[in-house]
Amino acid sequence: MALTIKVNEETFTPRQQAVLTAALDLLVENGDRLTMTAVARRANCSKETLYKWFGDRDGLLTATVQWQAAKVRMPQVDRTTLSAGSLRESVEQFARDLLETLLGEVSITLNRIAVTHAAAEKDRLGEIVLENGPLGIRRRLKPIIEAGRDARLLRFPSSEDAYRTFFGLVVRDIQIRLLLGDKTLKQVNVDAEAKAATDQFFALYGVEQFRREPA
Repeated sequence: MALTIKVNEETFTPRQQAVLTAALDLLVENGDRLTMTAVARRANCSKETLYKWFGDRDGLLTATVQWQAAKVRMPQVDRTTLSAGSLRESVEQFARDLLETLLGEVSITLNRIAVTHAAAEKDRLGEIVLENGPLGIRRRLKPIIEAGRDARLLRFPSSEDAYRTFFGLVVRDIQIRLLLGDKTLKQVNVDAEAKAATDQFFALYGVEQFRREPA
Protein backbone atom coordinates (compact mmCIF):
# COMPACT_ATOMS: atom_id res chain seq x y z
CA MET A 1 0.00 0.00 0.00
CA ALA A 2 1.48 3.32 -1.04
CA LEU A 3 1.81 6.03 1.55
CA THR A 4 -0.17 9.25 1.22
CA ILE A 5 2.04 12.18 2.14
CA LYS A 6 1.22 15.87 2.04
CA VAL A 7 4.39 17.45 0.73
CA ASN A 8 5.87 20.78 1.68
CA GLU A 9 9.42 21.91 2.36
CA GLU A 10 9.47 20.24 5.80
CA THR A 11 7.86 16.92 4.86
CA PHE A 12 11.11 15.01 4.39
CA THR A 13 14.28 15.19 6.44
CA PRO A 14 17.52 16.08 4.63
CA ARG A 15 18.49 12.40 4.71
CA GLN A 16 15.17 11.36 3.20
CA GLN A 17 15.53 14.06 0.56
CA ALA A 18 18.92 12.59 -0.38
CA VAL A 19 17.32 9.15 -0.74
CA LEU A 20 14.52 10.49 -2.94
CA THR A 21 17.00 12.39 -5.08
CA ALA A 22 18.93 9.14 -5.52
CA ALA A 23 15.71 7.39 -6.56
CA LEU A 24 14.99 10.12 -9.13
CA ASP A 25 18.52 9.79 -10.52
CA LEU A 26 18.06 6.03 -10.88
CA LEU A 27 14.74 6.52 -12.67
CA VAL A 28 16.44 8.79 -15.20
CA GLU A 29 19.35 6.37 -15.66
CA ASN A 30 17.51 3.05 -15.66
CA GLY A 31 13.87 3.80 -16.40
CA ASP A 32 11.37 1.65 -14.56
CA ARG A 33 13.94 -0.84 -13.29
CA LEU A 34 13.86 0.79 -9.88
CA THR A 35 14.35 -1.50 -6.90
CA MET A 36 14.62 -0.90 -3.19
CA THR A 37 18.04 -2.57 -3.32
CA ALA A 38 19.33 -0.19 -6.00
CA VAL A 39 18.06 2.87 -4.14
CA ALA A 40 19.56 1.67 -0.86
CA ARG A 41 22.90 1.10 -2.56
CA ARG A 42 22.89 4.47 -4.34
CA ALA A 43 21.79 6.37 -1.22
CA ASN A 44 24.12 4.41 1.08
CA CYS A 45 21.37 3.29 3.43
CA SER A 46 19.74 0.00 4.35
CA LYS A 47 16.67 -1.52 2.72
CA GLU A 48 15.18 -1.77 6.21
CA THR A 49 15.38 2.01 6.51
CA LEU A 50 13.61 2.44 3.16
CA TYR A 51 10.80 0.11 4.21
CA LYS A 52 10.49 1.94 7.55
CA TRP A 53 10.24 5.33 5.85
CA PHE A 54 8.17 4.52 2.77
CA GLY A 55 6.41 1.20 3.41
CA ASP A 56 7.16 -0.55 0.09
CA ARG A 57 8.17 0.16 -3.51
CA ASP A 58 4.86 1.91 -4.27
CA GLY A 59 5.35 4.03 -1.18
CA LEU A 60 8.86 4.94 -2.30
CA LEU A 61 7.60 5.81 -5.80
CA THR A 62 4.81 7.92 -4.31
CA ALA A 63 7.23 9.87 -2.13
CA THR A 64 9.64 10.24 -5.06
CA VAL A 65 6.95 11.71 -7.31
CA GLN A 66 5.77 14.00 -4.51
CA TRP A 67 9.31 15.19 -3.91
CA GLN A 68 9.68 16.01 -7.61
CA ALA A 69 6.28 17.78 -7.67
CA ALA A 70 7.28 19.79 -4.59
CA LYS A 71 9.73 21.69 -6.80
CA VAL A 72 6.64 23.58 -7.93
CA ARG A 73 6.53 25.68 -4.79
CA MET A 74 3.30 26.42 -2.98
CA PRO A 75 2.58 30.16 -3.28
CA GLN A 76 2.45 31.85 0.11
CA VAL A 77 -0.44 34.28 0.31
CA ASP A 78 -2.17 35.94 3.24
CA ARG A 79 -5.88 36.14 2.49
CA THR A 80 -6.27 39.07 4.87
CA THR A 81 -3.73 41.26 3.06
CA LEU A 82 -3.85 39.86 -0.47
CA SER A 83 -3.23 42.53 -3.10
CA ALA A 84 -3.21 42.58 -6.88
CA GLY A 85 0.57 42.70 -6.90
CA SER A 86 1.13 39.84 -4.45
CA LEU A 87 -1.44 37.65 -6.20
CA ARG A 88 0.14 38.19 -9.61
CA GLU A 89 3.61 37.56 -8.19
CA SER A 90 2.48 34.29 -6.57
CA VAL A 91 0.75 33.01 -9.70
CA GLU A 92 3.69 33.93 -11.93
CA GLN A 93 6.12 32.18 -9.57
CA PHE A 94 3.93 29.09 -9.71
CA ALA A 95 3.97 29.20 -13.52
CA ARG A 96 7.75 29.59 -13.56
CA ASP A 97 8.30 26.66 -11.20
CA LEU A 98 5.89 24.50 -13.17
CA LEU A 99 7.67 25.12 -16.45
CA GLU A 100 11.14 24.65 -14.97
CA THR A 101 10.07 21.35 -13.44
CA LEU A 102 8.38 20.05 -16.59
CA LEU A 103 11.42 20.95 -18.70
CA GLY A 104 13.74 18.95 -16.45
CA GLU A 105 15.00 15.54 -17.52
CA VAL A 106 13.59 13.95 -14.36
CA SER A 107 10.00 14.98 -15.13
CA ILE A 108 10.29 14.03 -18.78
CA THR A 109 11.58 10.55 -17.92
CA LEU A 110 9.09 10.05 -15.11
CA ASN A 111 6.14 11.02 -17.31
CA ARG A 112 7.30 8.81 -20.18
CA ILE A 113 7.58 5.80 -17.88
CA ALA A 114 4.22 6.54 -16.25
CA VAL A 115 2.44 6.82 -19.62
CA THR A 116 3.96 3.52 -20.78
CA HIS A 117 2.97 1.75 -17.58
CA ALA A 118 -0.55 3.14 -17.63
CA ALA A 119 -1.07 1.99 -21.21
CA ALA A 120 0.18 -1.51 -20.40
CA GLU A 121 -1.57 -1.60 -16.99
CA LYS A 122 1.81 -2.74 -15.76
CA ASP A 123 1.68 -1.38 -12.21
CA ARG A 124 0.48 1.67 -10.27
CA LEU A 125 3.13 4.12 -11.45
CA GLY A 126 0.75 5.91 -13.83
CA GLU A 127 -1.81 6.33 -11.04
CA ILE A 128 0.88 7.50 -8.61
CA VAL A 129 2.23 10.11 -11.03
CA LEU A 130 -1.28 11.36 -11.86
CA GLU A 131 -2.38 11.66 -8.24
CA ASN A 132 0.80 13.20 -6.85
CA GLY A 133 1.92 15.13 -9.92
CA PRO A 134 -0.77 16.95 -11.96
CA LEU A 135 -3.61 16.45 -9.48
CA GLY A 136 -1.38 17.32 -6.52
CA ILE A 137 -0.24 20.51 -8.23
CA ARG A 138 -3.88 21.43 -8.95
CA ARG A 139 -4.78 21.00 -5.27
CA ARG A 140 -2.04 23.45 -4.34
CA LEU A 141 -2.90 26.22 -6.79
CA LYS A 142 -6.72 26.20 -6.70
CA PRO A 143 -6.88 27.71 -3.18
CA ILE A 144 -4.71 30.61 -4.40
CA ILE A 145 -7.03 31.24 -7.33
CA GLU A 146 -10.02 31.06 -4.99
CA ALA A 147 -8.34 33.50 -2.61
CA GLY A 148 -8.02 35.92 -5.52
CA ARG A 149 -11.73 35.54 -6.25
CA ASP A 150 -12.64 36.06 -2.58
CA ALA A 151 -10.53 39.23 -2.56
CA ARG A 152 -12.41 40.42 -5.69
CA LEU A 153 -9.23 40.44 -7.74
CA LEU A 154 -10.40 37.60 -9.99
CA ARG A 155 -13.81 36.75 -11.35
CA PHE A 156 -14.83 33.29 -12.58
CA PRO A 157 -17.76 30.90 -12.06
CA SER A 158 -15.64 27.78 -11.51
CA SER A 159 -12.21 27.56 -9.90
CA GLU A 160 -11.73 24.21 -11.63
CA ASP A 161 -12.26 25.80 -15.06
CA ALA A 162 -10.04 28.73 -14.10
CA TYR A 163 -7.26 26.37 -13.02
CA ARG A 164 -7.50 24.35 -16.23
CA THR A 165 -7.30 27.53 -18.26
CA PHE A 166 -4.22 28.65 -16.34
CA PHE A 167 -2.55 25.25 -16.72
CA GLY A 168 -3.25 25.28 -20.45
CA LEU A 169 -1.82 28.78 -20.84
CA VAL A 170 1.36 27.78 -19.01
CA VAL A 171 1.97 24.32 -20.42
CA ARG A 172 0.38 24.69 -23.89
CA ASP A 173 1.85 21.95 -26.10
CA ILE A 174 5.18 21.91 -24.27
CA GLN A 175 4.64 18.73 -22.28
CA ILE A 176 3.52 16.56 -25.18
CA ARG A 177 6.38 17.85 -27.34
CA LEU A 178 8.86 17.01 -24.59
CA LEU A 179 7.45 13.50 -24.27
CA LEU A 180 7.88 13.07 -28.02
CA GLY A 181 11.51 14.17 -27.86
CA ASP A 182 11.44 17.77 -29.13
CA LYS A 183 14.95 19.01 -28.25
CA THR A 184 14.25 22.61 -29.30
CA LEU A 185 12.28 23.17 -26.10
CA LYS A 186 15.49 23.17 -24.09
CA GLN A 187 15.83 26.79 -25.23
CA VAL A 188 12.49 27.93 -23.76
CA ASN A 189 12.68 31.29 -21.97
CA VAL A 190 10.92 30.23 -18.78
CA ASP A 191 10.63 33.73 -17.30
CA ALA A 192 9.07 35.13 -20.46
CA GLU A 193 6.70 32.19 -20.88
CA ALA A 194 5.56 32.39 -17.25
CA LYS A 195 4.93 36.12 -17.48
CA ALA A 196 3.01 35.77 -20.74
CA ALA A 197 0.80 33.00 -19.31
CA THR A 198 0.14 35.05 -16.17
CA ASP A 199 -0.73 38.16 -18.19
CA GLN A 200 -3.12 36.13 -20.35
CA PHE A 201 -4.74 34.53 -17.30
CA PHE A 202 -5.42 37.88 -15.64
CA ALA A 203 -6.64 39.35 -18.93
CA LEU A 204 -9.29 36.62 -18.90
CA TYR A 205 -10.21 36.55 -15.22
CA GLY A 206 -8.91 39.75 -13.61
CA VAL A 207 -11.45 42.36 -12.56
CA GLU A 208 -11.43 45.58 -14.58
CA GLN A 209 -9.42 47.56 -12.02
CA PHE A 210 -6.80 44.82 -11.92
CA ARG A 211 -6.56 44.63 -15.72
CA ARG A 212 -5.70 48.34 -15.94
CA GLU A 213 -2.77 48.05 -13.53
CA PRO A 214 0.66 48.34 -15.23
CA ALA A 215 2.69 45.16 -15.53
